[in-house]
Amino acid sequence: MGTWGVGPFDNDHAADFAGDLDEAPPEQRTELIARALHAVLAPGNNTISRVADPAVAAAALVAAQLPGGSPADPVYGPDEPLPPMPVELIPLAIRVLDRVTAADSEVKQLWDEVPEPGWHDEIARLRAVLVNDISVE
Repeated sequence: MGTWGVGPFDNDHAADFAGDLDEAPPEQRTELIARALHAVLAPGNNTISRVADPAVAAAALVAAQLPGGSPADPVYGPDEPLPPMPVELIPLAIRVLDRVTAADSEVKQLWDEVPEPGWHDEIARLRAVLVNDISVE
């Protein structure tokens, strides 16, 4: 598995997820995003990189459609347009980000070994966009 940066799509698992979204029929893209989010919250060890990285990318795609959200990565993110995200994915995305930053999260533990805090900052930024949208409603 390759990781080349701290952004939500800066790793092989998330880039592959973006490719899967591009290959999926438009009407199935929202379901793929929801499935990636749910995978982290299912029982078991679901904070390993191959599960957590696509879920973080999915959360970034939900946040991208909200005020203050950044567009998906133009190089490694999906190329095909995504439908509007259902509002019920917002609290789900927040729960995913909370799960991947929990003390027992394997992906968090890997990032804790890196002296540069960029990944933690990026997760916090995504979470702030998502939480801000909920508090506005």
